Amino acid sequence: MTDVDLLIAESTDLLQQLIRTTSYSREEAETADIITQFLINAEIPSERVGSNVIAYNKYFEDSKPTILLNSHHDTVKPNPAYTKDPFLPQIEDGKLFGLGSNDAGGCLVSLIAAFRYFNELQGLPFNLCLLASAEEEVSGKGGVEEAYKYLKPCDFAIVGEPTLLDLAIAEKGLMVLDCEAIGEAGHAARNEGVNAIYQALEDIHWFQTYEFPKKSASLGPVKMSVTMIEAGSQHNVVPASCKFVVDVRTTDVYNNEEVLQIIKDNIKSVVQARSTRLNPSSIPMDHPIVKAGLALGKKTYGSPTMSDQALLPIPSVKVGPGDSARSHSADEFIYLKEIDEGIRFYIALLENMKSGI
Repeated sequence: MTDVDLLIAESTDLLQQLIRTTSYSREEAETADIITQFLINAEIPSERVGSNVIAYNKYFEDSKPTILLNSHHDTVKPNPAYTKDPFLPQIEDGKLFGLGSNDAGGCLVSLIAAFRYFNELQGLPFNLCLLASAEEEVSGKGGVEEAYKYLKPCDFAIVGEPTLLDLAIAEKGLMVLDCEAIGEAGHAARNEGVNAIYQALEDIHWFQTYEFPKKSASLGPVKMSVTMIEAGSQHNVVPASCKFVVDVRTTDVYNNEEVLQIIKDNIKSVVQARSTRLNPSSIPMDHPIVKAGLALGKKTYGSPTMSDQALLPIPSVKVGPGDSARSHSADEFIYLKEIDEGIRFYIALLENMKSGI
């Protein structure tokens, strides 16, 4: 067991190292090196799968259930409105500024600290698997989805994302649909052709007004938004094609394939999903990890934003220090006290699991 105050200090130093190092999605090798070296310095062996870093607690026993501790070390590119150097960690008024400080560096270093706290304890009723993953911001196939293939079997996960330490027990999935209404070209001055824009408008109206029969208790209804449209070549030609894009946020009462089939059954346009792999997720309220969080006075909610939960094939809860509202914002920051609170929370959460709550 490592002293918590020391863990907090070392975690803050680690986060500053990560901020100084470019780690855009699919360009995270250097931050993976930093995390690996940090674990080496703590005498913790680790494995690499691409830019994903994996470690197990010292007294891992195959007969025990395994809790996955996961957060990511990749970042988006800096918001153009930055007024500070995004790669220069600066502490002002109790805030640590820097790209990735809030999303999700604070969560990652807090989970690493909690892992270190329990790493050398014998007689734990569970194992711990730490996964610092890559490509989360682009839902890339080289991130948690690839790394998970190489993990020892895990029973459930704690996914570190900024939630103000409340428990996201459900999370919306995502599908992006490329749709095309097919008409017939003709001269606009004569009664010729079949206008694909008019065909598309009927389907767009359906996307705008359709209500799925089932609604999620924690996430509400499936949400569909037409976000892009393209048609026509010149003013006097009736367009034979109208293409549009739909953003679909799915909930835990349907999987993506079910939602896609309902859409295809109801519109005339040709529909192609770019991917159906980013499914919604949820965990039961009576799951031990949820009960452990509730025992600490935390609230539960359904999250509209996505994380690596979408790619994990096991139950998971999303929780961590920081505020999702700051993610991807200019002059991103996390409060130093949030790192302190995050580390203590993760330790207390696992202590509750250890006690059998």
